Amino acid sequence: MSDMRVIQKTDSVFPKRLHEIHASPEVLYVRGTLKTEEQCLAIVGTRKPTRYGVEATERLVRELSEIAGLTIVSGLASGIDTVAHKAALKSGLRTIAVLGSGIDAPSIFPRENKNLADEIITKGGAILSEYPAGTPPLWHHFPERNRIVSGLSLGVVVIEAKERSGALITARFALEHDREVFALPGSIFSKESAGPNGLIKRGAKAITSAEDILEELSLQHLPAARKIEQKKALEGEEKTIFEILEASPSTVAELKLKAGLSTPQILSTLAMLELKKLVKRMENEQWTKIS
Repeated sequence: MSDMRVIQKTDSVFPKRLHEIHASPEVLYVRGTLKTEEQCLAIVGTRKPTRYGVEATERLVRELSEIAGLTIVSGLASGIDTVAHKAALKSGLRTIAVLGSGIDAPSIFPRENKNLADEIITKGGAILSEYPAGTPPLWHHFPERNRIVSGLSLGVVVIEAKERSGALITARFALEHDREVFALPGSIFSKESAGPNGLIKRGAKAITSAEDILEELSLQHLPAARKIEQKKALEGEEKTIFEILEASPSTVAELKLKAGLSTPQILSTLAMLELKKLVKRMENEQWTKIS
């Protein structure tokens, strides 16, 4: 295809993080924009997600787009991969799809994601593969491509996956590549949560928000703009309490006097502000804003 580029491992534009992994691909076939260096996060999971998995993926990507300019990497497969790519596009994030087939239009797999692949390219992302045009989606290609998904990324997020799945292969590669592994906790009664729950038992970081990921990856400088927006959006009792604490640290008793609110109102408001990581409790029973 006229828009397909071939990037050799020896080329200066070859992604730097892929040089760090064992069995790094010798060549990449690329359509779209591939950067030598960028902060990528892989999001992977089952091809048959539950509503919980879909909604959690969408919320996570939406939060990431509000906090940090990460690039979302996945495998263009049905299920969580598709949800992650679409959520990234909807949120204005770059996204990269790593295929287990050729990247020419007739070879894209699954076929129903051809339009998604085109949209990824059009909106500034990339699709790539180590397999040349015309290569069919052979079963053994998918575990092999998972090492590239992991290799490109700072960390891998496993949303939902059964105990034996491609997503867990990607998590295993992440450990081999010295990447962080994150997992979405789920119901003990859900087969699709058996994989991430097992990863958490073995030491993966359980996540409930984008902040959990950013903290682990030492990217806390990125949420600064988000905190500013959170403060601007405060209303009612939350705004009143926060403005008092911005002026000076205060105890609950002092907040009652200054705000004219009841103790239950003060405590519930402080709990919400603490969840938003805008205030914290100090050892002297005072509450203060978080800078």
